[in-house]
Amino acid sequence: MSTKIFKYIYYVVLAFIVAVALLLIVSIFPITGNYKVMTVISGSMAPAIKTGSVVIVKPASDYKIGDVITFGPYSKTKAPTSHRIYDIKVVNSQPVYITKGDVNNAPDTREIQKSDIVGKVLFSVPYLGYAVDFAKKPIGFMLIIIVPAAVIVFDEIKKIIHEVKKKNKNTGSAV
Repeated sequence: MSTKIFKYIYYVVLAFIVAVALLLIVSIFPITGNYKVMTVISGSMAPAIKTGSVVIVKPASDYKIGDVITFGPYSKTKAPTSHRIYDIKVVNSQPVYITKGDVNNAPDTREIQKSDIVGKVLFSVPYLGYAVDFAKKPIGFMLIIIVPAAVIVFDEIKKIIHEVKKKNKNTGSAV
C-alpha cells in the first residue's frame, strides 16, 4: 500500500516538473500565434490575478474597457505591467488607454499607446510563476531539470544492469 502512495507522489512530482519545464521553455521561446507566457510580480491585480501567477497573453486587434492588458518594456531587467483598461481616449485619431490595477485607488498616470501593448491577458494560473522564475535561475534549473533527468538516467542504467545480470544468469555466464 505504501509503495502505491510513493508511486502516486512520484508521478505527481514528475508531472509538476514536466509542467514547470514546459512553461520555462515556453516563457523563453516564442510560441506560434503570438502567445506569451509571463509572470506577474506585483499584487496590483489581486484577487483577479495573484502575485506569482503565470499569465497567458495574446495581442488583439482592439481592446475595450474592462480588458486586462499587459504593456510596457519586456527585458531581463524590466517586466511589463498587467492592468485593467479603465478608460479609453482618442488622441490624433488613435486610441490611448488609461489603465488601473484592481487594488489601486486611482488610475495609472501613464497613458498607454496601442504600440506599447504586449497583448490581452487570456487567463492566469496562480502561483506557478514562482516555480517558473525559480527554474530560470541556475540552481532552480539544476534542481528542476538536471536532477530529475539524472534520476531517470540512473534508473534506466539500473534496469539495464538488472536485465544483463538476469540474461547472464539464464545463460550461465558471469558478468
